[in-house]
Amino acid sequence: MELPGGVVAWAITEQTLLKELLVDPRVSKDPRQHWPKWINGEVSPEWPLFTWVAVRNMFTAYGGDHKRLRGLVSKAFTGKRTAALRPRIEQIVTDLLDDLAAAPEGELVDLREGYAYPIPIQVICELFGINDEDTREGLRRCVDSIFHTSADPAEVTATYAEVYAILGGLVAEKRQKPADDLTTGLITAREEDGDSRLTEQEMVDTLLLMISAGHETTVNLLDNAIHLLLTHPDQLALVRAGKASWDDVIDEALRLEAPVANLPLRYAVEDVELADGTVLAKGDAILIAYAAAGRDTALHGEDADRFDITREVKDHLAFGHGVHYCLGVTLARLEATIALPALFERFPGLSLEVPEEGLQHVESFISNGHRGLPARLG
Repeated sequence: MELPGGVVAWAITEQTLLKELLVDPRVSKDPRQHWPKWINGEVSPEWPLFTWVAVRNMFTAYGGDHKRLRGLVSKAFTGKRTAALRPRIEQIVTDLLDDLAAAPEGELVDLREGYAYPIPIQVICELFGINDEDTREGLRRCVDSIFHTSADPAEVTATYAEVYAILGGLVAEKRQKPADDLTTGLITAREEDGDSRLTEQEMVDTLLLMISAGHETTVNLLDNAIHLLLTHPDQLALVRAGKASWDDVIDEALRLEAPVANLPLRYAVEDVELADGTVLAKGDAILIAYAAAGRDTALHGEDADRFDITREVKDHLAFGHGVHYCLGVTLARLEATIALPALFERFPGLSLEVPEEGLQHVESFISNGHRGLPARLG
């Protein structure tokens, strides 16, 4: 398939094959070593996907570099730190529900803008010690733009400059005033881990990865789960009757509507011959089609496009697979298991007020969510 800018890539849509390639050492995420177009200087900073490829963090690392970077990040992003966020997430959710309830009676509310969006951005900003409202708003704007795959060259270059200015300022602030947050933890890893430590760019790019991945994906998880329940009242009734769990809802939503539809890019380190004889040639770019894999009829049957929380096999790759499996999966699940039941318990008469065909999706083939979810609280 052809991506923006005339970049040609293989889109892998079959779940079994995708799992095999995601653990295959012949498939790399490092363009500097394994993508000829990057190595030959053919990729411009104006390319809409430039930031996805240019960053130097574990997202684009391969082999020993990835192991080093992931190990350092894991020291700062611990399960204990995530678990400690539960009371704060519960408070954020309660405050947002109060804000929704304060809307004039009969007025439409946007459940994406007013609920699904602010929960992850507040959580991730507090996790990283970002307290300034202007900084939070700037990061939100930059993350939205990074996922906007139809962005024009001017927007791409402006976003690239803005996000590095914001994160560079954050690092400088935390060096002056260390705190008990993830940014300070990464700075400590940068300065104390000897030969394996983070470079300055790796540290800033790691902040960018964790903020963008920890925010947009969880927004879309909440957005899609809410939308699916409101458009499938029979499934919502199963949860309310105790015949299915909120974990069932989350996993089926992740399977059917992966928060990241397609993820750029990986590269063939050498020729990779598939079972059907297709050859991914050395240097070929590869697009990971998570959304398609979740609807693979070979695994999920002919009704793979149906939302069914009682489905026996809900296997999905929404959080990745193999060495690049998402570090933030525990946090994303924690936010969803708090936010979803709280919303439907607070507003049992909640209803979507726009016909399915009237909903618009975000302008992205990476991010899979809606521009808005207009609803009545009931």
